[in-house]
Amino acid sequence: MNVLVLQVFVSLMLVASSVLLFIYSMRHRDHEQADRLALFPLEEDSAVRPAASSDGPSSPSASQE
Repeated sequence: MNVLVLQVFVSLMLVASSVLLFIYSMRHRDHEQADRLALFPLEEDSAVRPAASSDGPSSPSASQE
């Protein structure tokens, strides 16, 4: 029975801390940054990819010997 009381207490503390963090976030307007970041354009995929290394075999069948 003591475990049940402890579990209820811990659950209520987690809920209370979640509510307090939500209120803190709303007062400091942190939620507006998520909207701005969602609309921020993504970087282009034109980054240079590293060249294939010449150390390994050129085909998978060569490694099965």
